[in-house]
Amino acid sequence: MLQLKYRRYDLPFEYPFAIAKGTKTHQPTLVLSLGLGRLTGYGEATEIGYYNANLDEMIVLLEKNRHTIERYALNGPERFWHFLHHLLPGQPFLIAALDMAGWDLWAQLNRKPLYALIGLQWKNIPLTDYTIGINDPEAIRQRVIGRPYPIYKLKMGGGQDLIALEALRSVTSSAVRVDANEGWSLEEAKRIVPELERLDVELIEQPLHRDDKEGMKALKQLTRLPIIADEACREEKDVAACLEMYDGINIKLAKCGGITPALSMIRAALKAGKKIMLGGMCENVVGATVLAHLLPLANYADIDGPLLLKERVGEGLIYNGAEISLPEGRTGAGIFM
Repeated sequence: MLQLKYRRYDLPFEYPFAIAKGTKTHQPTLVLSLGLGRLTGYGEATEIGYYNANLDEMIVLLEKNRHTIERYALNGPERFWHFLHHLLPGQPFLIAALDMAGWDLWAQLNRKPLYALIGLQWKNIPLTDYTIGINDPEAIRQRVIGRPYPIYKLKMGGGQDLIALEALRSVTSSAVRVDANEGWSLEEAKRIVPELERLDVELIEQPLHRDDKEGMKALKQLTRLPIIADEACREEKDVAACLEMYDGINIKLAKCGGITPALSMIRAALKAGKKIMLGGMCENVVGATVLAHLLPLANYADIDGPLLLKERVGEGLIYNGAEISLPEGRTGAGIFM
């Protein structure tokens, strides 16, 4: 019989984290576990307002369904995901956390690292970027000077986007990715994108609102920069449309509901010749470590949640600058609590 446990945290950011959708100083997060005998699998769900992901609601649902979850006979992570998908409709963040724990536990039962259970080898691992939120130019300069990094992601959509990018570029020649979080109109994008090309930006993430399909088709004709879908590609049913309008998709476990659907989305995108970014919802070590096991499938990594937070819960993935590695000799996800 499974043993379900969870604990809620309210983790402070090192710096206030501002994107086009708002500013946060703390990240509420729920770390949960599924135990079976001496083994324990871990998962994590964060609270994100613009996705209607609320921890209080998740906890109510966990308690309401505790008996059903704990009595589930774990016979494979894919089947467990389908069980959760029907048990907790409309709750991708919570399903993802339980799905993470299920995969972690199943990999331990099979005495394999999670990536090996999926059929991957730990090689060709992309460097992760480091995200800088919307801020004034001097603050951006100081952040870059204080944390030299080979790749930055700069949040945009705050009204002074080019000034912010010029400030960043004034102190670094590192690769730069920009993420507007749906914050631009097509007319704004037409004005900004040529300057992004001039300032040697690597890619653009979600420039327009996810529903502005005609705008995206028009924008794609105006730039050579790769455009990556994020909010526009939440779950499996969104992939086909995004493959027509974007150069790649940002896979987030919480957004799509866990590893099980994420793998299907990744395979579809790769088959179509598109790029894969792996990103998070400001998860701490647990969520970031589980996600990191998919890195052999990725072209771009945006797994910097633990770097943005002042406090970390647990141990798992290891950062050597922008390089991510996993604990050696551990089965499952390799998380220590």
